[in-house]
Order: sequence, then structure tokens, then C-alpha cells
Amino acid sequence: MMYVKAIKSAALAMITLGLLMPATEAGAVSRIKDIADFEGIRDNQLIGYGLIVGLNGTGDNIKSVDFTRESLISMMDQMGINARGGQIKAKNIAAVMVTANLPPFARQGSRIDVTVSALGDAKNLQGGTLVVTPLMGADGQVYAVAQGQVAVGAVSAQGANQSISKGVPTSGRIPGGAIVETEIPFELESLKSINIALRNPDFTTARRVADAINAMLGTNAAQATDPATIVLSIPSSYQGKIVDLMTKVEQLQVQPDQLAKVVIDESSGIVVIGKDVKINRLAIAQGNLTIKITDVPVVSQPLPFSDGETVTNYASVIDINEDTDAKLTVLDTGINLQELVDGLNTLGVTPRDLISILQAIKASGALQAEIEVI
Repeated sequence: MMYVKAIKSAALAMITLGLLMPATEAGAVSRIKDIADFEGIRDNQLIGYGLIVGLNGTGDNIKSVDFTRESLISMMDQMGINARGGQIKAKNIAAVMVTANLPPFARQGSRIDVTVSALGDAKNLQGGTLVVTPLMGADGQVYAVAQGQVAVGAVSAQGANQSISKGVPTSGRIPGGAIVETEIPFELESLKSINIALRNPDFTTARRVADAINAMLGTNAAQATDPATIVLSIPSSYQGKIVDLMTKVEQLQVQPDQLAKVVIDESSGIVVIGKDVKINRLAIAQGNLTIKITDVPVVSQPLPFSDGETVTNYASVIDINEDTDAKLTVLDTGINLQELVDGLNTLGVTPRDLISILQAIKASGALQAEIEVI
């Protein structure tokens, strides 16, 4: 017997979990440091190309991966060893891309973490060692040099007829594997003004940040120039003491505003509804269709004293039933998130059904929010 049924409402809790916040948290405040970035205080991305050695036969196939072979020959040349005339058959070497983030104000000699990722057909980087690899910025200048033992957080095993792999064994990390060689110059104390950039641009939030800073300083030193930027002019009392000023500014608390938005991930059926989403008065009906397919055995027996065999066949019986208890629900004007979810929950909708319903409400013009499909 096989059943093909429309999805029921058992999984609706996945939507509401984490969305229906208590009233005391609806207007939660955040520190400025948690919602904004400060000019000049940022990471810089570094990249390099290197070789990992010491692999247990899980490296690149030198015969088929030309860049690994040429890189190995070049490295051997620099060490005074001529390997161009011989046959290189090593499988313990892998070519990798090395990436890292250079944090703000990183000083010469400090260490940063690096990530290595295989470029060729290496099977596993576990147990390998990255040899000296310069890491360059977008300007082509070397800012750090990486080297060290690779840590792979994956498991890979292979037998005669079957293999298993958990995680990605061709990617790993080297904690503290790079040493900063060149500092990025930035004179924080010489700034006359600082730009504060909101991570989620919004006119109301920008104005609230500026007001909070001005209230703390007792002067109109901060001004919101656009939805994403607040310009803070350094007061004369903080000249040469910008670190003290920024310490006070980043700890100020404001209540960020947000757009009324519904975010939908159709691939996974996840729906996230903002707290300010409201709808106009409308009626919603939702029903489920159930298709039941039953295979009934039909036995055919031979005549007595014959040489025939008993044969069993199956006849399929299809029953289509549409729920008769589908409800038409009226949702009042201006309901909030709690009432919206409760109203849809009474219909027994699932996350998949909710996606279609919200899109239909938006198409009717009754949903006062933006729908973003990711």
C-alpha cells in the first residue's frame, strides 16, 4: 500500500521557534559596536600559493597535475637541487591555496590563523606540513608568511570496495600559522573625524545613533549623513584621546529599527517574519488533497489436475479525497506577527503552505511588508 499525501501541519513550530519573542525583548537595545563598523578598523584579506609536504600518499598525482610538479621543481631549484632531468613520482605533495584575514592594527611579528585548500587531485591533507608561503594583499604586497602543520577536521577511510568520508579532508587550518611581516599604516590618533558605518543601513537607526552620541558628549558632534553613515567630529576635549572616545561610543546602547520584511528560503521551507509585519483585513482558505493508492492482490489459480501455476497479480485502486473541513478564516486589519502566525496556524498550514499563502497575500496587496526570497 502506498500513500501520497499533502503535507500536514506538524512542522509549523519550525517557523515560530525563535520568531515569537516576548514583549520585553521586542524593543531590545544593542551596543553601537554590535551594529556598526568604524572607519579604518577592518580586516584585510590575504592570499598565497604554496605546497604541502609529508602526506601519506594522498597528495597530487605529479604526472597529471602540472602546476604541482613545476612548483616542486622550482622549489628544489631554489634549494640548489636540480630535479628537472629526473622522473618525479612522489604522491606526498599537494598544491594549495592559502588564505588568511589580517586583523586591524596587527603588528609585525604577531601571528594569524590561515586556511589551506587543495588545488589539484589530492585526497587528504591530514598530516601534511605547509612550507614557507608568502601571503599577499590585493595590492600585491607581501604582508605575512605562512608555514606549519595542517589540522584537518575531517575523517576519510577507504577499503577495497567502499569508502567513507566525513567533512572535507582537502581543506584544513593552521592555527597561528602565519607571521605578520608588514604592518598596515593607520594613524588613529591623527583623525579629525570618524565615519561610523551601519551594517544594516536605516534612516531611523542612523539618527538614533547620532542622538545617543550627542547626548553622551553634550554637543552636536555626530551627524547622520545618510542611512548608513554617521560622521563623528572629534571634540577638542578628546584630541589625542580617540581611543577613550571610541571606548565610550561603542558601548552606547540604541534600539535599531528594521523594515517590515518576510524572508523566505524556498529550498528548505524556512520562513522568517519580522516583528513589524502587518496585513490588512482579508479572508484565507486552505485545504489539503489526499491521494490514496491501494494495491489489491488478485490470485489466479489453475484448473484441477492441470500443469498450470498459481499467479498473483495486483489491481490498483485510487481514491482521491479533498478535506471537507478546510476553513475560511478572516484576519482583521493591522494584525501583528503573533496574530498572523496564530491565524495561519488555525488553518493547519505547514512551512511550505505558509510560503504560498504569504506570497498570495502579498500579491493581493494586503501584506504591508517586503518579501525577500533567498
